[in-house]
Amino acid sequence: MAVKRKPIYVLVLPQFEDFFHSFYTGEITKGVNLAASRLNVDFLVHITDRRNHEAWLDPTLLDRKYVDGILFADIDSDLEIVKKAIRRSMPCLVLNNIIDEPVNYIAINNYQAAVEVVEAFVKQGHELIATIAGDLNTQAGRSRLDGYRDALKKHGLGPNKAYIKYGGFLRTPARQAAGELLRLKNRPTAVFAASDVMAMEVLDVARLKKVSIPSELAVCGFDDNPLRQNSSIGLATVSQPLIEMGRLGLERLYQISQGHARLPVKEVLEARLIKAESMGKQDHENQRT
Repeated sequence: MAVKRKPIYVLVLPQFEDFFHSFYTGEITKGVNLAASRLNVDFLVHITDRRNHEAWLDPTLLDRKYVDGILFADIDSDLEIVKKAIRRSMPCLVLNNIIDEPVNYIAINNYQAAVEVVEAFVKQGHELIATIAGDLNTQAGRSRLDGYRDALKKHGLGPNKAYIKYGGFLRTPARQAAGELLRLKNRPTAVFAASDVMAMEVLDVARLKKVSIPSELAVCGFDDNPLRQNSSIGLATVSQPLIEMGRLGLERLYQISQGHARLPVKEVLEARLIKAESMGKQDHENQRT
């Protein structure tokens, strides 16, 4: 008599620069692991070539004899790769993407979080607000940039094209972007960096240029990355529930594969602004130690 195997799910992780040091990747994987332990299922991590989406799904991954569902950590705007799996009757769920079509997802409200950062700067009296955007191949990167732009427009502040730089969530491009912003004749008084890694580069460039934080330049990052604890000044950030997103992702995928979920699954989790010294005037009620 054949022994029934444990359910097996695949977590698809597109590889990028600094992948193995990525806070996002680590937190998502922790969340998936928590759910897998609770559900008594196995999960496999499938690290893919980010540029070659065709290689993301090989025939074995799409075979229900071996795999019970696929969890995409991100899709780099390639919804077709998910539809390919769906056409093969493979249960799927996408993380960190809000999708209008009937595709299962659990995402974080990156757009609203970015709006709240800009609103906080405006409330403090800033008008010259710049941003260093993340990777625009990701929906998170685009949503944070859109939130920044729309919040400025709401207050009649632009945006000024010279104040929009692109860092791709990476250190070196972010450092270059910070240098360009601080060399402007009419330099910004506040910078919203779309990740903490990039925000810390802004702080370091400002230090080298003897630009005082926060009196001359207020800075806010995004991610609540533990690395920010190494910053010479308390870095304001946005805390997003990445572990929770990973955990819920696998739990919902399990329910889908067992036929116990109401489809499509669509859940949006809220992020939270954490004010700190780098942002200037602090709201102690919202500050976290």
